[in-house]
Order: sequence, then structure tokens, then C-alpha cells
Amino acid sequence: MRSPHLYLTLLGLVGIIASCQPGGTPSSTSHIDIPTAWKATGKSSSRSISSGWVKDFNDPQLSRLVGEAMQRNPDLLATAERLEAARANVTQSRARRMPSVNLSASGSRTRLEDGGPGSNGASYTSSQGVNIGASWEIDLWGRLRHLHTAAQADYDSTVADFRGTRLSLAASTSSAWYNLITSENQRKLSEETLGRYRKVEKIIERNYKAGTARSLDLQLSRNNVYNEERTLRARNRDRDDARRNLEIILGRYPKGEIKARTALPVVRKDVPAGLPADLITRRPDLVRAQQRLYASFHRAKAAQKNLLPAIRLTGSSGSRSPDISDLIDIDQLVSSITASLSQSIFEGGALKAEAEAAVAQNRAAIYDFANVALRAFREVESALAAEESLAQQEHFQRKSLEQASLAEKQAGRDYAEGVEGTDIISLLEAQRRASNARNSLILLQNQRIQNRINLHLALGGDFRSTAK
Repeated sequence: MRSPHLYLTLLGLVGIIASCQPGGTPSSTSHIDIPTAWKATGKSSSRSISSGWVKDFNDPQLSRLVGEAMQRNPDLLATAERLEAARANVTQSRARRMPSVNLSASGSRTRLEDGGPGSNGASYTSSQGVNIGASWEIDLWGRLRHLHTAAQADYDSTVADFRGTRLSLAASTSSAWYNLITSENQRKLSEETLGRYRKVEKIIERNYKAGTARSLDLQLSRNNVYNEERTLRARNRDRDDARRNLEIILGRYPKGEIKARTALPVVRKDVPAGLPADLITRRPDLVRAQQRLYASFHRAKAAQKNLLPAIRLTGSSGSRSPDISDLIDIDQLVSSITASLSQSIFEGGALKAEAEAAVAQNRAAIYDFANVALRAFREVESALAAEESLAQQEHFQRKSLEQASLAEKQAGRDYAEGVEGTDIISLLEAQRRASNARNSLILLQNQRIQNRINLHLALGGDFRSTAK
């Protein structure tokens, strides 16, 4: 089996790892057809690959927020502590393969009986002792080596967890930041829409007083104003919730005071065509599943070798003397070295059952890895396909907004000038369509940004094949 420290490409990876199954052969259901490139990217020549996906948005404030989150987010700090615990476990497993040495010392003072008349009173006798013991299990079958390798794989899995938390945190921060900007844009749009509705209300009120507008016209206009007043309050609440969500991610108290700009970035950098599929091997969840598979393999091997005899060497050396200086006298030392061979005779099948359970867990880890890999492929393909679809939707939404804005302006002029055939329904409908088109464009812009963030999350980082 390959070293767990190597990042294998997914080209044939499942088949390679499946061969690690103790005492078994790869199952046909664990095979995955791995593409050489992502289908949704096409076959044209690749463009320049960026050096960092957060920088692709050309947003210095976002970069500062991501940096703050990396320093203060509680989830990331907790994962860092778990990483330290896993590192200590590796040291502990390594120590099991080394001899253990124990040192003990003792001392006593005994009162002797009184010597009677003429004696000088009670007398005392003292004794000191020192003992040194050592033991060492000879790893003849490699059981301890397998356990150590499993602990190392556990550590590598925790490293992948840490990388995954950092990647997820960067994505969550970016997503929350642009959701906040979107909420601020929607709030601003509601304010502008309310201003337009009030302007039309004043015109209708003036015409109504002049006898050229019906009371129905004024009522419909006021209905729009009140509805938008309600919408504005809801937008304010959504904006404040988005602020608090971002503050929690940053490790701040959720006061709802973080300031947001009103401009969403334009996704200008295209996904490189012919993006290699082996980029996905950097995905932390895939690396974690891979390392857990390695760990389960070595634990299964160790459990199988529990059935074999264990050889242990033990040694001891001790000395007792009323004089401390005599304790280091070699002639006073009594030493022994013992070799023992132990083999379980009967434990009700416990060791065999333990080995079978470990092998079954290893087989389960193979299918877990395959499931993670397939889910990863789906997420990447879905994000890549959405890139083109959302770009096309935004193009047509801009066209729709252009026409809706022209219709709104024309309807407003016609109604104000009293053009024959123009009624309040036409004006209000034109305003409604224009407002909806503006809101839809804001949402589509945010969708494109969120999809790009999800693509980086699905790929495990930026678009560089060499990044780890």
C-alpha cells in the first residue's frame, strides 16, 4: 500500500485503496469512472490559473474579513486544538514501540526495643532501597507498527479537518459578506422604489383634487406606498440579520453594526477551460476519508495480529542497604532479565470477533471514500454547469431591466401628461415590473458570486493543480 503521506490522484485511486482491504479483494461496487477533465468546462485551451480564489473578487475588505475570521473564529480555534491532541496521540503511539523504564525508591526506619537498665534508651535501624524495572514488547509481527501508522493517519485526517475548516471558513465569510451587500442593495432598492411610488402618489393626489383622477387611482397608489413601506422594514431586518451572521463568523459579538458597501463585485475571471479533474484530490473531506481508510486498514491488520503470540522482555535491578552510598555498589545489585511469550488460549472468540469487526470497518471505509468522491464530483460538475447558466440569465435579466425601466419612464410621462388611453393600472404595473427586474438582477449577481464560492469549495481551493 502506498504511503499515507502521499496525495494520490483520483485516477484509479479507489481501486488502489480498495486493494488495502485486509484479506479481501476490491469489490466491483467500489469502482468509480474518473474523468480526465470536467465535462462542463469544454475542451478549449486552459487560461491562466489564479494564485488565490479570495483575491479573484478584487475586494480588499473581503480579504481583511477572511483574515480576521482565521484569527478569531471559534470553530477554527477548536479544530486547531483537536489537531494538537492528534499530534500528541501520534507521539503516544510511537512510545509504545520503545522500552519503558521505571525507577522506584524506598526507605524505612525501625525502632528497636529498649535495652533495659544502664542502656542509653531506644535504638533505631534504617534501610534504603532502589529498584529499576524495564519492559519492552518486541514488535515481531508489526502490530505496534500498524497501530502507529493508524495513529499517523488519524493525525493526517485531523490535518485535513483543519484545512477543511479553514476553507469552509473562508467560503462562509465570503458568502456572508456578499449576502450582507445583497441585503443592503435590496434595502436601498426598496427606498428608491418607495420614493417613486410617493412621487406618483403626489401626482395622482394633485389630479384627484383637480378632478381629473378617480379616487380608485389614489387608493391603488397609496396601496403601493404602504406595501413598500412594509417591504422596507423587512429589508432593514434582513440586512441586520445578515450583519449579525457575519459578525458571528468573525468571532465578534453580534451587535449588527458591521458596515457594508453597496456594490457587488462583477465575476470577471472565467473558470479555466479543461480544468483537470485531479484538482479534487485536494478536497479536505476526500483527504480525510482517504486517511481514515488508511487508519482502518492498519487497525484491521493490528487486530488480526492480536491473534499471534506476543513476546515481551522485562528486566529489573534492585538493591537495599542501610547506607545510601552502598546502593550504587554493583556488588549489592541484584538483576534479572526475563523474556516472556504470551498467547491467548481462550477468550470466548473475543479477539477473533475484534479482528473481523476491524476488517468490516475497513470495507465500510472503502465505500465511504467512494461516496465522498462521487459527491465531490457532483458538486464540482453542478457548480461548473451553473457558471454558464447564471451568466446567461444575468445577460437576459439586464435586457429585461432595460425594457422595464423604459416602460416605467414612458408610463410615468404619459400619465403625468394625461395622454389618452393611459390609466393608473398601466403606470403601477410598469413600476412593479421595473422594481421586480431590479431586485432579480441583484439576486442573480449574488447567485453568480455564491456559485463561484461554492466552486472553490467543491474543488478544495483555487484553480491551481499544484496547490495543496
